[in-house]
Amino acid sequence: MSGFSVLSAKAIPFLKANVDTDQLLPKQFLTGVTRTGYGKHLFHDWRYTDAQGTQLAADFVLNKPQYKGAQILLAGENFGCGSSREHAPWALADYGFHVIIAPSFADIFYANCINNLIVPIVLNKDDIKYIAQMVEAKSDTQIRVDLPAQSVTVCDKIYLFSIEEHHKKNLISGRDMIDQSLEFTPLIVKHENNIQSWLV
Repeated sequence: MSGFSVLSAKAIPFLKANVDTDQLLPKQFLTGVTRTGYGKHLFHDWRYTDAQGTQLAADFVLNKPQYKGAQILLAGENFGCGSSREHAPWALADYGFHVIIAPSFADIFYANCINNLIVPIVLNKDDIKYIAQMVEAKSDTQIRVDLPAQSVTVCDKIYLFSIEEHHKKNLISGRDMIDQSLEFTPLIVKHENNIQSWLV
């Protein structure tokens, strides 16, 4: 997978707290094992007015034309809570989001984002609210996310964020958990080759 370094993009403000993974991707759409094809079902129950997903809800933020093409999601507290389904970040990535900025994330969801090369950024709740107000006032506002510098820049304001060094390294290099495991292939092979001698 391609790594992440710097992104300048539009954002969608959706500051609702405690958005769980069943709202991100309802259970009836957990039908595949690949990472593609889920974007159309993201936020299904809020995004559509019918069960089939053919009628858009005009008042839902993802459906508003001014936010088309946004790659950054401004979210609320405890984002991604609920079940541990990895399909939720698959849907976010497939829709086109590369960055999620929230005051807090559910732990498993946070890890799943990183494994799918979505950058989860924790900022102060009031700062996110201020950024959201700027985006609402001017929807084409560009937000610059610099992962190496661990900064978010909006107009003349710079917000610094923390991230574990190994998470940062993996996001920049584009390595998921399988890639990380493969780095230890020689040790794994050596261990497997030694198993028979241990059983004697």
